Amino acid sequence: MPAASIEIRQHYSIETEIALIEAVHAALVTEFKIPESDRSIRLFVHEPHLFSCPPDKTQPEFFTLISIDCFIGRTLDTKRNLYRKIVDNLAKLGIPRDHIKILLREISAENWGIRGGQAACDVDLGFNVQV
Repeated sequence: MPAASIEIRQHYSIETEIALIEAVHAALVTEFKIPESDRSIRLFVHEPHLFSCPPDKTQPEFFTLISIDCFIGRTLDTKRNLYRKIVDNLAKLGIPRDHIKILLREISAENWGIRGGQAACDVDLGFNVQV
């Protein structure tokens, strides 16, 4: 049930933008063990002057920021695997590995309202967060 956003500094083709979303989703399915049908990923395209990036980037147009909000419970190894998988998947799309930044925010289930306004801690999610 993670909610993710991808922020980029250039427009890509529609096919590549879809591939960016799929790359992050595939990593979440593989490493966080979420159901394939669990999709909540947004792609934001910023004009470069509205999205500053570190000055050491050799190809700043490829700087990519991934933010993921998720329930508390994944192990450090699972998070490390997720980071690697996201970078591996995006590298296949031509994004330099050192131009990807990933922010993971863990939020307790009581702070998520889902399925018609229920607290997530009161709902059977259908998957295990403790991976």
